[in-house]
Amino acid sequence: MIVVDTYAATPVASGTGEPLVVELPYDLRKKSRLRAESRCGKALGIFLPRGNVMADGDLLLARDGQLVRVEAAREPVSVVRSENSLLLTRAAYHLGNRHVPLQIEAGSLTYQHDHVLDRMVEGLGLAVAFSEEKFQPESGAYHSHSHSDSPDSHHAQSQSHNHSHSHSHSHHHDHGQSSDHEHYHD
Repeated sequence: MIVVDTYAATPVASGTGEPLVVELPYDLRKKSRLRAESRCGKALGIFLPRGNVMADGDLLLARDGQLVRVEAAREPVSVVRSENSLLLTRAAYHLGNRHVPLQIEAGSLTYQHDHVLDRMVEGLGLAVAFSEEKFQPESGAYHSHSHSDSPDSHHAQSQSHNHSHSHSHSHHHDHGQSSDHEHYHD
């Protein structure tokens, strides 16, 4: 078994020859530990840092120096297309409220096929089409990609930064009675 445990920045920086190709659906690409098989039949043991989702086109590096390219597999998805951005926004809100992984593109939303979700979206006044496509959902606002330092990487737009704000303060209100009390806001 070929052990794969690192994201490779570029093919020039590491590995030699043509990369092995592993085709994985989203549910497997979001795992950090899995067994898979390359397109040419080689067994792979993938052990990547937790918290990352393998994306279509990612390059991985095996311990023996072999490169492995990740390809998103075609899988059953529901596709919602509309020129009405308000309806699409409403659908994105309701799907996101259910923590549904969502691929967002101009004029369309795509999610893993689910007939219950399809009915909900149709109830909002949108048409839903079934398809088999590569599924590349948004990674989320708090997700970071520490595996790529390349400025032209497809992950560059997903850089994250962490900070917090504290808005604690108190103020007094005169309620016309002698009941002084404080209000605290977090």
